[in-house]
Amino acid sequence: MNYPLISEYIEAIKSAEDNFDELSYLRPFLGDDGLPMITSGNFAVVFKMQDERDGKLYAVKCFTKEQEGRAEAYREITKELKDVDSPYLTSVRYLDKELFVDTGQTDETEFPVLLMDWIEGKTLDKYLRENLDDKYALEMLAYRFSQLAQWLIPQSFAHGDLKPDNILVREDGTLVLVDYDGMYVPAMKGQKARELGSPDFRHPLRTENDFDEHIDDFPLMSILLSLISISLNPRLLEEYGATDRLLFSEKDYLNILDSMAFKAVKRLDYSFAIHNLLLIFYQFKSSYCLIEDIDFEHVLVLHEPVKSKNGWRYSQTACGGTNVAEGIEDEYGAIYSKDGKRLLGLSVGGRLWGYYKVKQGTQIICDGAFIDCIMRSIDIPQSIEQIGCYAFSDCSCLQFLKIPSGIDVLRNGLFESCYSLFAVVIPNSVKEIHPYAFRSCSSLQFIDIPVGVTYIGQEIFSGCRRLKWIEIPNSVTKIGNSAFYLCESLKSVKLPEGLTEIEDDTFAGCVSLEEIMIPEGVKYIGNSAFKDCTSLQRVVFPKSIAEVGDNIFTDCTNLRSLYIPKGMKNHFQNLLSEYQNCFKEDMLD
Repeated sequence: MNYPLISEYIEAIKSAEDNFDELSYLRPFLGDDGLPMITSGNFAVVFKMQDERDGKLYAVKCFTKEQEGRAEAYREITKELKDVDSPYLTSVRYLDKELFVDTGQTDETEFPVLLMDWIEGKTLDKYLRENLDDKYALEMLAYRFSQLAQWLIPQSFAHGDLKPDNILVREDGTLVLVDYDGMYVPAMKGQKARELGSPDFRHPLRTENDFDEHIDDFPLMSILLSLISISLNPRLLEEYGATDRLLFSEKDYLNILDSMAFKAVKRLDYSFAIHNLLLIFYQFKSSYCLIEDIDFEHVLVLHEPVKSKNGWRYSQTACGGTNVAEGIEDEYGAIYSKDGKRLLGLSVGGRLWGYYKVKQGTQIICDGAFIDCIMRSIDIPQSIEQIGCYAFSDCSCLQFLKIPSGIDVLRNGLFESCYSLFAVVIPNSVKEIHPYAFRSCSSLQFIDIPVGVTYIGQEIFSGCRRLKWIEIPNSVTKIGNSAFYLCESLKSVKLPEGLTEIEDDTFAGCVSLEEIMIPEGVKYIGNSAFKDCTSLQRVVFPKSIAEVGDNIFTDCTNLRSLYIPKGMKNHFQNLLSEYQNCFKEDMLD
């Protein structure tokens, strides 16, 4: 099928009230030249339109080239996205035979359009180039993109053509994805891709047969690595970038080891995020999809940058633009910033053994500073104010650590995979414990959570196989997904009085847990919350329960008693058939 010329579309839009079918209430938004405002691409032209009834702005996309299966694809995309509530997406509606156009290109006179909300903003590429002298703006852009990536990767759908032109930066700095022509949704499983996206952002080995929810993985990593690198050294964009891409091209992906752009990024500041992203690019396999077992939430963590009192801008626990090459290395290979306030990490050959004492006066231990160090203990001075993400991750010999008073946050993955860690002293100043903080600390047996902590986050103690007992303070209101997953020795848990939510898989795999009393106030228990708790015999539910997930007692082979308040069986319909012999309805009334 042939489509009208852009000039023919413009003439039709000028008389929108006569040429639209359902959208006859829209009027073209005129520029200073008196003509409809438009933007154009390879396959379409987009008009800025206004609802004459309420003044709301819309984008109307008119197609200039044929794309096989477009109409059916947009019908499925519309169905998939109609219930997705996210600031990263805009509404979309496909209308067939909606616009009458007097054209000489075909005998057809009625053509489809795509209706979307109008997004006021700049493309990511334009915004980036306009803010190369604003370090804080660059760091915020990288941070916000990392948040977008963390949201998008677990979704069952994928955008399909991620590149700076299809990412808009709103006036408030937030991001939104546009142009869904290449989108994948579950209803398209088994189909071929309608388009493959820009070669400078897609995996170089991807083909039209590679079309599923993972097609965004590679471009997300590439764009994020570029944004973090540019925030650390804006000159990289001038040296290695181009008008239609960021730092990396298809040639760079095909020969990463010899790529000048990748070599320049590798020489940057000791950044945990850059370290992880580079490992991904060095290790990706011979398919369009990245390594299947990558823990993306681990890789994508960035912290929101803040402005200090003197106006210097930096991300608190990242190295903040401090070049390791300009740092000061001590006799053990630990590198500090020139002012001595930041412990940046270790030199390439630096590995700490046995015992290490952080220098007095150091204020910040940066992200990943001691990752994979072979040391049994470390002395952290009271001058430390912040400790970054994964700072002690994979310190497999670390046995004991006392966190200084004044620390208020234990960040993501702080002690992850510290297999020998048996004790940590946490001060009462700590108010937040972020996801994965103690994940896979398989020697940890006891831990005191300070009063004041309100949330036990995702997988905080997952895989702590020797953790036997824990008392959760009454300040905690929610326990996150898989918080105690595979805590195989956990026999007793005192749940807090203020608890309202127990999320999915919270105690799954706690094979030693025998009894649990859920306190009054808990309203929600998530899916598989007690799955594989093979020793669990007795559970008491409160009157406050409003919703119980599916499969919460799957493979609880010794379960004997489920106590619920009288008259509340309607809340447990999804459990009645499987556990009908366990229910006791007279316990609480």
